[in-house]
Amino acid sequence: MNEDDVQRKRRQNEEEATARRARILGLVYLDTRDFENGVSLVRDEIDVEQMHKEFIIPLQKGEEGRPYQFMVTSQTPRSTIDRMTQEYTNNGLRIQFFLISNSAYQVFMLRHDPPKETHYDDIEIASEGDSETLESVSQTLESVGTEQVFDYLLDQADKLGASDIHIENLRGIIRIRMRVDGILHPVAEISRDRYRIFMGELSSRANVSIASTKPQSGHMQKDITRDGATHLLNIRVEMVPTMYGQDAVLRLFNFDESLLNLDLLGITPEERKQIEEMISHPRGMLLMVGPTGSGKSTTLYSIINALNTTDRKIITLEDPIEYGLPGISQIPIDTGGGGSFAEGLRSVLRLDPDVVMVGEIRDNDTARTAIQASITGHLVLSSFHANSTSAAFARMIDMIGINPIFSTSVRLLIAQRLVRHLADNKEPYKPDAATARYIKKVLDGVKTEYNLDDITLYREVPSEEHPFGFDGRTAIMEQLIVTEPIQKYIRGDVTEVNTNAIEKTARENGMLTLEQKGVLAALRGDTAIGEIGRVI
Repeated sequence: MNEDDVQRKRRQNEEEATARRARILGLVYLDTRDFENGVSLVRDEIDVEQMHKEFIIPLQKGEEGRPYQFMVTSQTPRSTIDRMTQEYTNNGLRIQFFLISNSAYQVFMLRHDPPKETHYDDIEIASEGDSETLESVSQTLESVGTEQVFDYLLDQADKLGASDIHIENLRGIIRIRMRVDGILHPVAEISRDRYRIFMGELSSRANVSIASTKPQSGHMQKDITRDGATHLLNIRVEMVPTMYGQDAVLRLFNFDESLLNLDLLGITPEERKQIEEMISHPRGMLLMVGPTGSGKSTTLYSIINALNTTDRKIITLEDPIEYGLPGISQIPIDTGGGGSFAEGLRSVLRLDPDVVMVGEIRDNDTARTAIQASITGHLVLSSFHANSTSAAFARMIDMIGINPIFSTSVRLLIAQRLVRHLADNKEPYKPDAATARYIKKVLDGVKTEYNLDDITLYREVPSEEHPFGFDGRTAIMEQLIVTEPIQKYIRGDVTEVNTNAIEKTARENGMLTLEQKGVLAALRGDTAIGEIGRVI
């Protein structure tokens, strides 16, 4: 799916959500996409300041018996609609209101009140040893206006698809790096004066202190408008004092509901079928397993999105809430301030949910509470830190104990990693003897369509569009279905309960490990074999 397709999908989802919201609010929904760039704008009914303040735009003047028409958004105060209705009616005039999407509002406002801004060069990522690009971006950052430097950096990071911005105090300079497709790249080196401006803005927006001597966490949001569509960027801020000053890491969560979709995760039809089979049941537990940054949250949210129908009550417990989803009750749990997932879970079970997502299982209390919920008529989704599904299953047994009642509670475990996806101009090649032996060893006993005596792999080819030869990331999943032989470990029917024994049983029942899934992805040409070594 290219960028234009993503933008169209994003806009389509937003329009559908706006149409649903219009029915709830009792307003007429208006899809403006066919005319928003061509219709003549009415300018003299209300001033631009009111348009910005009350999210309202005039559409038609009340002439020749026609009613006055205004476009509003879900952010328009109801008091504004009521006040204007009364004012126009009292003067013998007819008035109509139409609900439009936030993206449509942004398009119209760009025409009513076009921004007066200076255009700066886009940030380019520097490869190792590329001092010219580093110098060029550094000069651009130094030249961006004081009030714009923070927004400029966030906008550029979003444009590059970065997941993190790292701001690091070195002895003589401030280094800025961005993590793109899982790899940290140097972006710029800036002066301490510019750093102070940036950190001052960050502390104000994220509610953190640049004078603190302790690590801090903050949160902020920013609307990003690009190519006629608006999306919300959620930013988690982590700050820690170092020898030379406050270092900060900004984790960017591009809230794009249209991308929280199982179809877009890059998983195989068989993996998709196993997930759908599990979540079609009204009870049980699904565990997402993996380290930080492995895409667990995106997969969990995609599953939640697939389950988000009007006949289900869905509640999430999160620390912090990374994506806001309409139609779902999302509860923040401040674990740093004394809150606990277990306590929150016990509370929300009284609200009669069908589906509960627990941000993370970290302790025995949460594990036992979640398991009990999963066997009493609830579908429970959660994440867990472990290297593999077998390791997670063994640890879960340690936490909840061997108990026959719990044997049908955990139904599916998914271990996930993200590897860089090769761009379309990838190059086929024959691996050396050592690599070929490695692939044959990993896939020993696995039924595959590939001829392992004549292996073809693919390598990245840098291009102007993809400077490193990769295009985004794709998920590698290891799925452990808890079948009868695996249930024996919870029931206590097996004397040896450890990671190796569980993995051996799972593989005998058809499970492919992360390493095997990764090597198969390399043979398909989805990724490079070096990515499997780096990530898995």
